[in-house]
Amino acid sequence: MPRGRPPARTRTEVVAAAVAIADAEGLDALTMRRLAAELGAGPMSLYTYVRDKEELVDLMVDHVSDYDGPPAPTLLHLATWQRDLMLRHPWLPTAVPGRSLQGPNMLGFLERGLAALAGTGLPGPAKMEILALVTGFVVGYVTHELAQARAGVTAPEQVAAQVDRLRAAIATGAYPELAAVLAEGGSEAPPSFEDVAARMITGLVG
Repeated sequence: MPRGRPPARTRTEVVAAAVAIADAEGLDALTMRRLAAELGAGPMSLYTYVRDKEELVDLMVDHVSDYDGPPAPTLLHLATWQRDLMLRHPWLPTAVPGRSLQGPNMLGFLERGLAALAGTGLPGPAKMEILALVTGFVVGYVTHELAQARAGVTAPEQVAAQVDRLRAAIATGAYPELAAVLAEGGSEAPPSFEDVAARMITGLVG
């Protein structure tokens, strides 16, 4: 940090203000100028705290990722925690993909994920791949949930509409495998996040 007059705010306060803007208005609404206005500061003064917006978003992701669950979670618990976190901060699914792992909270999450896979006998690179795949699954799942919420459509309504479209398609006789699956019947209620995530994790670890 450059010498001279000490900054009027702490970096944590700046990051928290950025999180508040993103929570309320989305990540696209967060600019250095918008953040400066929120803080009552000049835009250039923000570069006392961060190099650029990319570093700011890195800090934001780590800031909100303070784990508060059990000390030895399963991989399913971590996936559920991720989902809850992304629903509380709807900008996270956009921010997380491609984001570098840094900061104590993100590294702590990685450590817990690797600990959850410790008994699998898998090599280290495979464990890292699994954690990335689980996070990618959660990002996609929550992105879909948020899109449903914006459209005002519930999951059961969407499933019912999809089933109607599929039935119309198989009536043509062109999709026998699909027809066989739908003929098995069963509930048309969508499975829970936990059920889908558990099946995926079992497939990856098994």
